Amino acid sequence: MDAASAAPVRQLPATVRGARTRAALVAAARKVFERDGYLDAKLTDIAKVAGCATGSFYTYFTNKEEIFAAVLEQAQQDMMHPGMGRVSSSDDPYAVLQASNRAYLEAYRRNAKLMGLLEQVAQIDPKFRAFRARRADAFIARNAAGIADLQERGIAAADVDPLLASQALSGMVSRLAYGIFVGGEASDDSGADFETVVDTVTRLWANALQFRSTNN
Repeated sequence: MDAASAAPVRQLPATVRGARTRAALVAAARKVFERDGYLDAKLTDIAKVAGCATGSFYTYFTNKEEIFAAVLEQAQQDMMHPGMGRVSSSDDPYAVLQASNRAYLEAYRRNAKLMGLLEQVAQIDPKFRAFRARRADAFIARNAAGIADLQERGIAAADVDPLLASQALSGMVSRLAYGIFVGGEASDDSGADFETVVDTVTRLWANALQFRSTNN
């Protein structure tokens, strides 16, 4: 899955200079989108922040939709961390689960403004609505594979359907992250509160999967 499916993206530049200019435009676009929002973002402002002529923009991107897709793809790569697949016979499964949840929540916090913009744009553009659905499916599939692996190791309850469990638990964490980091539903943004969120989410995951071996 990639954001390129949301909009037609041109072939990547063949030269180092071209790749550097394209990367500068994507970085600039993120700043402008986060500052001005999707609807009010201007291509002239993106080119200005990137330090290049407006005409250069069209060498690499067709329109605002296309560069927004590129920005989302970059954020997606940041958020798709290794997660539960790191469990091995020498690891404490609860600690690995906790590290996975912390990494996801940290990545969500880094990309919170973009996640908020994606929700807004998905309401008016079916291509980005489809991207949002594919993004959710990718996380669900990855976590379902992690749950199945834990079941094979005798760590998670064998009678839990891994896909359904992943849909429920992944949705819970994603909605919670949106509410806290985008919707402002947290009472405090301190590090202690963040760790409370991580600990609570991890306990809910472990309890739902009936972990056979935890630190709790």
